[in-house]
Amino acid sequence: MKTTLIKIGNRKLASAKPGSEIGNFKAFTLVEMLVVISIIALLAGMLLPAISSAKLAAQKTQVKLEINQLATAIQNYDSAYSQFPVSAAAQQAAGAGDFTYGAVFQAPAPTGTCNLLNPTYAMSNSEVIAILMDITNFPGTTTPTINTNHQKNPQQTLFLNAKMSGSQQPGVGSDLVYRDLWGNPYIISMDLNYDEQCEDAFYGSPTVSVGGLNGLIQQPDLNYAYHGKVMVWSAGPDVKIDPNSPASGATSGVNRDNILSWQ
Repeated sequence: MKTTLIKIGNRKLASAKPGSEIGNFKAFTLVEMLVVISIIALLAGMLLPAISSAKLAAQKTQVKLEINQLATAIQNYDSAYSQFPVSAAAQQAAGAGDFTYGAVFQAPAPTGTCNLLNPTYAMSNSEVIAILMDITNFPGTTTPTINTNHQKNPQQTLFLNAKMSGSQQPGVGSDLVYRDLWGNPYIISMDLNYDEQCEDAFYGSPTVSVGGLNGLIQQPDLNYAYHGKVMVWSAGPDVKIDPNSPASGATSGVNRDNILSWQ
C-alpha cells in the first residue's frame, strides 16, 4: 500500500496509510468551532448563577452560625456572672428597658440611612466582644477596653472564639467590632430589665414588625419584643435595612435577607 508524502517547508513527512483513523481525521470547520463555543458559553451561563447562589447560601449559613454562637456566648456569660456583658453606661442608657448595640446602615430613598445607635450611649458591639473574648486592650495598643484588668470577666473565660481581622473587615477588627461577611456590625440587643422580653431598636418598631412578624410579640406600649433574653442579627448580603418598608416590613424589600438569631 502506497504511503502519501506531505511536504512541509524543506521536510517531507509520511502520512498515515489510507483507511487508518489518523488518515481519516478531518479538521473542524469554522462553523463547527463556533457551534462548540456557543454551547460552552451557554453552559457557563447556566452554571454561573447556580454557583453564585450556592456561594451566597454558604455565606448565609456561616453568618447564621456566627450569630447563634454570639447569642449563646452572651447567655453563657449571663449564666456565669448573673448579668449581661455590658458597661455601666449601657445599663444606664437602657433605664428600665433593654439596650441595643447598633450601627448605622444604608436604607432605600428617601430615608437614606437608618441609625440604630442609642442616642444617649451610641455604641456598636465592641465592648460586648471585649468582654466575651476577655480582651483587656485594643489590639496592638495600650488603650484599655471596657474589660481592663479583666474587670468584666474576672474568671478570664473565653466565651466567644471569633476570628480576628483587619479594620472594617469580616470578623473582629482592630476596633473590636464584630462584623459579618459583608462588613456590617452584628446588632445585639439584651433584656437588661430581665422581664424575659427583649426589644430590639429596629425590630421593636411596629412599622417593621407589624402584626408580630418573625414570631415577635406586641407589648403594652405597642412595640414588639422577642420572648427571650438576647437578639442578634445581620443586615444580610444587601447590607441595607428599611425602617419604613410597606406592609410586611420585616419580611419585604431590603429586610427580607436579614439574618436573625431568633428564626
